[in-house]
Amino acid sequence: MEKIWTEMYEAAEAVRYERRINEYVTGGEVSAAVLSESGKIYTGVCIDTCSTLGICAERNAIFNMITNGEDKILKVLAIMPDGSNGAPCGACRELMVQLMPKTYKDIEILMDYESGRVMTLGELTPEWWIK
Repeated sequence: MEKIWTEMYEAAEAVRYERRINEYVTGGEVSAAVLSESGKIYTGVCIDTCSTLGICAERNAIFNMITNGEDKILKVLAIMPDGSNGAPCGACRELMVQLMPKTYKDIEILMDYESGRVMTLGELTPEWWIK
C-alpha cells in the first residue's frame, strides 16, 4: 500500500472520537481524510443533529480543503465507527462529481485499509447526470 494512505489513515484516526456535544448534536463517530492536488491532507468528522443539518465526514473534509483554497481531490478515505473503511455515501459522491465534473472518475477511494483495496470514484459512480 502507498505510504500516503497510511498518512491519511493516521490523520483521520487522530480526529475520530465519538462525542455527544449536547442533547441535539453528536460528532466524530466517522472521520475522513482527503488528499488534495497539492499533497496536503485535510480531515473532517461527521456531525449528526436531530434534524437534517448534519454532515458526513468526507464532505466536512472536502469543505475544509475548499476553505483552505484548494479544489482538486486525489484520494479519499473514511473510517467508520468500527474502524473499517467504506465507500462515500451518495451525497458525498455527488459533491465530488460537481466539484470535479471532468475528472471525478480519477479520484481514488480507499475501500479497505487492511487489504489495501482501492477503487476509483468512476468505478463506484460510472454513470452520473453530469456529462
